[in-house]
Amino acid sequence: MSTLSVMSFNLRYASDAEPNSWASRRPVMAQLLLTELPAILGTQEGLYPQLLDIAHDLPDHYDWIGLGRAGGSHDEFMAIFFDTLRLEPLEFDHQWLSATPNVVGSRSWGNNVIRMVTWIRFRDRLTGKQFLAVNTHFDHESENSRLRSAEFVHAQLGVVTLPVVLTGDFNAPAAASPTYDILIGGLTDTWLAGPRTTPAYGTFHGYGPLVPNGARIDWILTRGVRVESAAINTYQRDGQYPSDHLPVQALITF
Repeated sequence: MSTLSVMSFNLRYASDAEPNSWASRRPVMAQLLLTELPAILGTQEGLYPQLLDIAHDLPDHYDWIGLGRAGGSHDEFMAIFFDTLRLEPLEFDHQWLSATPNVVGSRSWGNNVIRMVTWIRFRDRLTGKQFLAVNTHFDHESENSRLRSAEFVHAQLGVVTLPVVLTGDFNAPAAASPTYDILIGGLTDTWLAGPRTTPAYGTFHGYGPLVPNGARIDWILTRGVRVESAAINTYQRDGQYPSDHLPVQALITF
């Protein structure tokens, strides 16, 4: 099939703290990913050892590209996992969401936490089409940082002629925030483009009860593709969720 499956997932960084330690969550995470096997998996918050665990748990034909936001393997990653049987990475880059985007670990827009974005240009081996996959995590505290980050990503995408798949935790509610309004200028929200194959839930649950029709702060936005379906995945096992966020998914065609 020519459809391409995409997932955006804030992994919740690994810790030993109970409940919801990484040791408890990892097998649930593995089962979810092995069930869904997205061709593209944009992750947020993953720590280097945690990402190695996920790479180990996925089939051997998966690979990933990422960089710690403090440089090298340090701090959280905006890693993108991908199915190498379907996708060939042609080039990639990392930038920091700051006034100096090429300076490792930089921040300047009011955010105390380093924020960044990872870009990969892929060739779809099935269709021969090229597209840009973008993965990011906007700040959770500073509205100014979110707005400036959205403006930066929007401007960067404005000079790209390829189709785009943007995954991320934007820490802003869809359809009810200036951050969303900036990015939706030229991009399509896959959840609204539908059809939807699951009910709507708030995508951050904090390991508590799910919130029907709650705030969607995790999005998949696209340009130049057709959205075949969209979903918010509520998988858990014996009450254990793989993360404090729900993964969002979309099936697209070029």
